[in-house]
Amino acid sequence: MSSAPLVLGIESSCDETGIAIVRGTEILANEVASSVELHARFGGVVPEVASRAHLEAIVPCLRRAVSASGVTLSDLDAVAVTAGPGLMGALVVGVSAAKVLAGALGKPLYGVNHLVGHVAVDMLDHGPLPSPALALLVSGGHTSLLLVRDITSDIVEIGTTIDDAAGEAYDKVARLLGLPYPGGPVIDELAAAGDPKAIHFPRGLTGRRDLERHRFDFSFSGLKTAVARWVETEQRADHEIPVADVCASFQEAVCDVLTAKSVAAATAYEVRDVVLGGGVAANSRLRGLLEERCATAGLSLRRPNPALCTDNGAMVAVLGAAMVAAGRPPSPITFGADSGLPVETPLVT
Repeated sequence: MSSAPLVLGIESSCDETGIAIVRGTEILANEVASSVELHARFGGVVPEVASRAHLEAIVPCLRRAVSASGVTLSDLDAVAVTAGPGLMGALVVGVSAAKVLAGALGKPLYGVNHLVGHVAVDMLDHGPLPSPALALLVSGGHTSLLLVRDITSDIVEIGTTIDDAAGEAYDKVARLLGLPYPGGPVIDELAAAGDPKAIHFPRGLTGRRDLERHRFDFSFSGLKTAVARWVETEQRADHEIPVADVCASFQEAVCDVLTAKSVAAATAYEVRDVVLGGGVAANSRLRGLLEERCATAGLSLRRPNPALCTDNGAMVAVLGAAMVAAGRPPSPITFGADSGLPVETPLVT
């Protein structure tokens, strides 16, 4: 029997209810109940709808995870839960369930950071993270560059978005093109049939002066506006919108900036290992272009399985297992959900 920590993880930060059980870096069960379809008709996540969906899904999800894992709840070494960031009402559902479960079982409870979980999830595919590592975290609500010296205690944000996150820009562009929510997968699919050089959209924060003040920061609001203006101009001229070309050109602009700044940051900080994480990390162009540019720069790239890029309980559980293995003290039972939990706080203490 492995001595690696057996940890149950609970994720409820947005529109997926995820519960998983891992032993160290091995997934024993990973159950996810998504409420995306409930939000699709609104064109985005509705917090109250998400909270209610978590309430309905969390117990059935827990039962499925325990059944699939082949272990019992009493076998657990610890319980881990997303403490933030995320939607407050949604977070509270998961945190409350985790507190009840840990209290009833007499197990230590770890309130961990959702964003750090997106980086830690790579360990399920490739084992312990190298130290240091440069993490590109790209999701619907966050876009950051992180210097990770220790996934459990030492994370420094060296760059972030100053307005829209990359995933948010995808959703907004999809909406203006009349495409369904969520926009990321749809645009990625359509872009495959388009020409990424058909339209030159701006690359935010890449000018000389921008790089002096925001060397490793991102901005996608201007790009979204540029796409909207281009489409409006074509519509006024009664031209048919080449949707695939727009998607490909927009996606190229996003991925160009993300990958260029990642390689530049790794070089500046003398880090040889790059880790990609977050929901947008499943994007085919981002994965491919980052691989190309890392190889050219002599950098090693780690990319988790696309199925593990979106929100799930396994990323929470593996981060919790890392906390146990590192001897980090559990969170106090009095801790609360924190919708704005900084990425540099991997564990609530």
